[in-house]
Amino acid sequence: MSKDFIEVRGAEEHNLKDLDVQIPREQFTVVTGLSGSGKSSLAFETIYAEGQRRYIESLSAYARNFLGQMDKPQVESVEGLSPAISIDQKNAANNPRSTVGTVTELHDYLRLLYARVGTPHCPECGREVGEQSASNMVSRVLSLPEGTRAKLCAPVVRDQKGAFKDLFDDLVAEGYSRVEVDGEEYDLAYEKPELDENYDHTVDVVVDRVKVSNEARSRITDSVETSLEEADGVLKVILPDPPEGVHLGVESRSTGDLAGEGDSRLVVEFSESLACTHCGIDFSEIETRSFSFNSPHGACPACEGIGNTKEVDEDLVVTDPSQPIKHVFEPWSYNRSYYRTRLDSVARHFGVSVSTPFEELAPEVRRQFLYGTDEEVVFERQTKNGTRRKTKRFEGVIPNLERRHVETDSESTRDHIEKYMAVTTCPACDGTRLKPQSRSVLVQGTSITEVNRMSIGDALDHFEGMEAEMGERQRTIAEEILKEIRARLGFMCEVGLEYLTLDREASTLSGGESQRIRLATQVGSGLVGVLYVLDEPSIGLHQRDNDRLLNTLEGLRDLGNTLIVVEHDEETMRRADNIIDMGPGPGKRGGEVVAQGDFDEVCATDDSVTADYLSGRKSIPVPEERRESSGTLSILGARQHNLKDLDVDLPLGTFTAVTGVSGSGKSTLIHDILYKGLARRMNDNTSVDPGEHDGIDGMDEIETVRLIDQSPIGRTPRSNPATYTGVFDYVRELFAETKLAKQRGYKKGRFSFNVKGGRCEACGGQGTVKIEMNFLSDVYVPCEECNGDRYNDETLDVTYKGKTIADVLQMEVDEAHEFFEANSQIRRRLKLLKDVGLGYMRLGQPSTTLSGGEAQRVKLAEELGKRDSGNTLYLLDEPTTGLHKEDERKLIDVLHRLVDNGNTVVVIEHELDLVKNADRIIDLGPEGGENGGDIVAQGTPEAVARTDESHTGRYLRDLLPAIDEEGPRSDRLRKPAKAATDDD
Repeated sequence: MSKDFIEVRGAEEHNLKDLDVQIPREQFTVVTGLSGSGKSSLAFETIYAEGQRRYIESLSAYARNFLGQMDKPQVESVEGLSPAISIDQKNAANNPRSTVGTVTELHDYLRLLYARVGTPHCPECGREVGEQSASNMVSRVLSLPEGTRAKLCAPVVRDQKGAFKDLFDDLVAEGYSRVEVDGEEYDLAYEKPELDENYDHTVDVVVDRVKVSNEARSRITDSVETSLEEADGVLKVILPDPPEGVHLGVESRSTGDLAGEGDSRLVVEFSESLACTHCGIDFSEIETRSFSFNSPHGACPACEGIGNTKEVDEDLVVTDPSQPIKHVFEPWSYNRSYYRTRLDSVARHFGVSVSTPFEELAPEVRRQFLYGTDEEVVFERQTKNGTRRKTKRFEGVIPNLERRHVETDSESTRDHIEKYMAVTTCPACDGTRLKPQSRSVLVQGTSITEVNRMSIGDALDHFEGMEAEMGERQRTIAEEILKEIRARLGFMCEVGLEYLTLDREASTLSGGESQRIRLATQVGSGLVGVLYVLDEPSIGLHQRDNDRLLNTLEGLRDLGNTLIVVEHDEETMRRADNIIDMGPGPGKRGGEVVAQGDFDEVCATDDSVTADYLSGRKSIPVPEERRESSGTLSILGARQHNLKDLDVDLPLGTFTAVTGVSGSGKSTLIHDILYKGLARRMNDNTSVDPGEHDGIDGMDEIETVRLIDQSPIGRTPRSNPATYTGVFDYVRELFAETKLAKQRGYKKGRFSFNVKGGRCEACGGQGTVKIEMNFLSDVYVPCEECNGDRYNDETLDVTYKGKTIADVLQMEVDEAHEFFEANSQIRRRLKLLKDVGLGYMRLGQPSTTLSGGEAQRVKLAEELGKRDSGNTLYLLDEPTTGLHKEDERKLIDVLHRLVDNGNTVVVIEHELDLVKNADRIIDLGPEGGENGGDIVAQGTPEAVARTDESHTGRYLRDLLPAIDEEGPRSDRLRKPAKAATDDD
């Protein structure tokens, strides 16, 4: 075996057919082929999985207990492996606390920079904060009302893990008898705290307990100085029972009965380091965690570091102001007597009837119904003893809902109220997530929250040359930190992400953006000799930015790493050192290497579908004519995120592509405004909160709207194409109608492997049994009871045309389409799976084994399987994700047929072969982020191709027929098709 190759022998994972292949090391290799041909099985499930498994096996058995184990791939041997890193399309995180800054570790470097060279300022007056002396602290304590009880404490441990037994022994030896641990007081002479060393704890030494008075000045002074010595310049003052109105600074906090000393207490920290003498505000020591919104030391207390809060929304409470008062407040449940009597009393107070439409009330009266009355109201309630009257102010519907949401212990009540709440930017921190003290620390006049709101490109400009403006001491400290920050920002720009802001939530990133973020992180690591396995890194990337991505990949290779990239992009294949084409077909007909070599060698291969498209022997044609619009759906005043108050006309009865560079505003326009706006108005879905816009005109011309986005389908072994598309429901109905099933009384549910009755109980309908292997990978073996059929023998006695329900699940889509030819419901859905190129797929194939392209097309087929009579608006988000050119051609035919049946199709897309098939293009840009959000060009593909300002247009020119003065025939328009009435 040569050290120059990764050599795979006898690979049989999924559909691989005893595959042998050599992959050159320290080169850039693309694995391509039809969807389902075995690309991911080779790259991820075999090569990467084996690399990870070997690494984990090199660890101790103890360490392996804490790591997720990977199954041993079905392969004879893999030689020449390096440590492997996978960079796939999964979203960076679903945690609302994760941002672009945190997942790239940029925020960690920013926190270090601001903690070390930042200058604190007072959040109240803006003055620079200075140090505070012990005498200042004594004066502040003595300013309390005479007789106030106070504990003077030294915070020796702050939010640290450990049991601290030695510490307690040392304190006793030093003469201290009392401590507060996590707010609870202990007397060390009688009891030492038993702490869980795996949790964070706070330990405060009670240096003295005093009553404030001038006579105690000397004692207080001694105790303050002792506390400062013990806690490195920090003093904590605890007032167990604070006098009303006492305020010791912004760091004070009220806590409920922590030590059993009253209903509340005040705790304040003084520091010798920081205090604003003008405002009398004390600050705790500035640390890196002071700038973390995931830590209580830095997070805004109002939103706890999330950046937004939930508040009752007036528009959600009063959805139809034409309704009478007694019906308009749906959240208040007028039929319940308690709320009915209150509304009756308030209406009587204002001299109106509860049957009066809410919109007919005077604005001031409407306000008092919603937010509370300005004066007291007489509330009447009928009891057994007569009418009971009580006079007080009416709380108001909205304040009542907000209070009940906080106070209730009932989950159902809370869920009910949340239907009328909208997510709003936190008013306390304005969405910055940090507390005032952290927001007031400046580096060269800029706060960390201002940096977080910058785009990556702007942040790079901000930090360029910053050292030159610093003093010598600051420059020495910040030099290495700034070097790391600039490097990471630079890597992000190299992969085309300069438009993202650092505070953008990671959960809002597309799969392609998340993958490129991880790629930029790897470039910054500077590792050598690593095997990188990537899954279609070009997804979501405009052709203009592809060069920068490919330059990054080549840079990784040139460092001495090996790259294996699963990809369909032609430009990526041209730049690769080596191409492996899998095939010749999908599914069982794939799993072999059809062609291998450089670009020219693969193009010369005769029996490769990929080679046919790369060489030009095959191509996706341009339509003969473009459709003419049958109407217009108009989005007015779109201004969410970076959209520049756009008015956008979408032609109905046509195929429209929304294009533009990454970050230009495509998803914001189609997802956040169009889809959510239509869903809220057409379906009366008040839980959907569309982006900012003035309105949508033309909704009466469409019957329904369907969104097919990149969210994954159910990925559990119980989910499969048959269950997801609804085919299995009709199959089970057929089996329930058979003669034997009726004789035995079997209903439809008998033929489900997810419920008791018909399934095999030994494996719970899974077909396999999991064997726990402790620190080794779990092993899945076929169930001995049912031999993997999932059902018990009685259920398998029932057959339809000689096939059991288990036989049907093993059928390929093509076979099942013929088998169920007589059933129009099943045939129609199976035909859609065939039309999107999934004829080879088994009906019962677990979703966990589907490739990314397969999973997307199953979802598309499921959506298209919903009956429509035309006039449906289909919104698709990059439907070509994971598709080979041959599969893309089939998808385009399906989309054209949808439009020919009288529907409207709008796609967000970068793939030019699909874009050139559109009747209209709306091209956003010209750039991403703040420099995007405008319409650069719109019209037919030929019209956009003539627009020099359009990046999309420039790349389209090479794919369209020569444009003459009269325009090509594909620029001509034809009348839209009428809505189809047949099933297909």
